[in-house]
Amino acid sequence: MTTQATSITTGNAQFSKIFTDTSTDGVWSGNVLTDTISTQSIGILIPNATLTFVQPEYESGLMAWRLQNAQTLAVSRFGFAARVGQNSKVMIPAVRVNPNDILVSYPLPVDGTAAKTNTLAWVSTSKGIELFEGLAVADNTATEMKTAVNNQTLGDAFFNSTLGAISVQIEDGATLDRVEIVDNMGGVQMTLQGQVRGASPSSRSNYVNLECGDLAVPIGKGFRLNIVTISE
Repeated sequence: MTTQATSITTGNAQFSKIFTDTSTDGVWSGNVLTDTISTQSIGILIPNATLTFVQPEYESGLMAWRLQNAQTLAVSRFGFAARVGQNSKVMIPAVRVNPNDILVSYPLPVDGTAAKTNTLAWVSTSKGIELFEGLAVADNTATEMKTAVNNQTLGDAFFNSTLGAISVQIEDGATLDRVEIVDNMGGVQMTLQGQVRGASPSSRSNYVNLECGDLAVPIGKGFRLNIVTISE
């Protein structure tokens, strides 16, 4: 499996710390970022400190991150990173660091095959949040995304819940055409248009190709999350 350098700078108006890791692509397990000076995890280093911003970055491809309790596995904050050299301060709802908290990364590389793209999506529903991924998505082809951890469909993971928000990141240089919420009969319940991100003149973000909240889509059995991309 491939690896890449990842980092997250985080803190508040009074201080900040830098946490880094050589992270394995395509997994959460083992990708715990530690302080550059003490090599301690965030919960051990700054327990009970309040965080109000993050500056996460990856080497090449794309990356999700989360602040997670290592014992209960509860996720208190999450998001996407920017490519190294393109990050900026991202404000987050204030969160107090639990002594058991860890910062964890989930990077993916640029897909090496022509006309294919790697993708990630944070999906928030009334039942919780989950990271979805689509690997080697062929250009201009609606492709289903499934949960990154256990490969479940949208309907399997969140049956009988309500979709509240979705944010999507695809690999460097690629364009997100759209995502679709598809029901069990194949009907498209919702289409959300995407964009490029990063250094492109038309980009509106270094972090996301799509970010949409305030949704209220009922999720039924057999529902799917499809993505359509165009590679660089």
